[in-house]
Amino acid sequence: MAARFGALGAMVTGRFAPTPSGRMHIGNIYAMLAAWLSSRAQGGRMLLRIEDIDTPRVLPDADRWIMDDLTWLGLDWDGDPVYQSQRHEHYEQALAILRAMPAEPSAPSHAARLPLIYPCFCSRADIRAASAPQEGDRFIIYPGTCRRAWSEQPETVRARLAAGDQHSLRIAMPTPASSRAVCRFTDRVYGPQTFNLACDLGDTVLRRADGLFAYQLVVTVDDLLQGVDDVVRGRDLLRSTALQLYIRDRLVDGGFGGETDKTDCLELAFAHLPLIDNAAGRRLAKRERSLDMGALRKRGIQPEQVIGYCAWLLGLIDQPEPCMPVDLLDRFSWERVAANTADRRIPDDPFV
Repeated sequence: MAARFGALGAMVTGRFAPTPSGRMHIGNIYAMLAAWLSSRAQGGRMLLRIEDIDTPRVLPDADRWIMDDLTWLGLDWDGDPVYQSQRHEHYEQALAILRAMPAEPSAPSHAARLPLIYPCFCSRADIRAASAPQEGDRFIIYPGTCRRAWSEQPETVRARLAAGDQHSLRIAMPTPASSRAVCRFTDRVYGPQTFNLACDLGDTVLRRADGLFAYQLVVTVDDLLQGVDDVVRGRDLLRSTALQLYIRDRLVDGGFGGETDKTDCLELAFAHLPLIDNAAGRRLAKRERSLDMGALRKRGIQPEQVIGYCAWLLGLIDQPEPCMPVDLLDRFSWERVAANTADRRIPDDPFV
């Protein structure tokens, strides 16, 4: 089959990006099957990135379980796994570049003095108290407390920093008048998307108060440096795509990523999948063990059964019949997956 090539002449690159916080479940495999099929059907390569940057959530040996389950299921990858915990120097470099940039490069007066990255002393309780809850995904938009403090009382902010007050680092979203204020992209499942970065996302933490790098920064850096241009994940991250594109754009402005050109953003392909809920209507979680790979394999469930069920969830086959990933390559298309964008609800035991 012919490979698809991006703007820089590179082969299409997809990725698995699991968090080693427990055993993978049916919802994880459903998304990973879609990612594998998307890349392999185009003759592309598939990377494995272990997203272990949030160390308090990491479970010992979970990375080994993930790789063993992927191999058992016939979902292969190219090259050695990459661990985010071993890539801190890249995130430090990216953050340093962003910290040296103004929020609004061409803005007049006081707006030009706001840095792109600013300190935030707010606690989660402070933010919840000052914010109106958003509909749908319970996303809370930062009310801008410390952004205003930097603009109106910069000396007070500097004094708090000098005193060692604990703080996170946030990235400032563009003002409504900015040419960067709106992010648009087309999702292969949910179609054209438009987000006002300030109104729909708000200023977002890139490094937490405990010193850990935030997901939004590290995933953007990794996808950029690894040449990932075929991204498949759950629809709960649809909004995050706009933020990551903005971060990527600013990193490229600052020269991060070497020869990366802004035109490569036009070649990025995104697909966000409907979520998988359990019989009670709650999203599947690793803490609920009934549908994780360890429990299923212990029961004697075969890889063909798991893949067949996930293929049915994706709309690639009419009934959940046993099959392997390679059997689905000729059937795969994003048009089939996008034919039903409703979240899926599965029974407590889909393999009885």
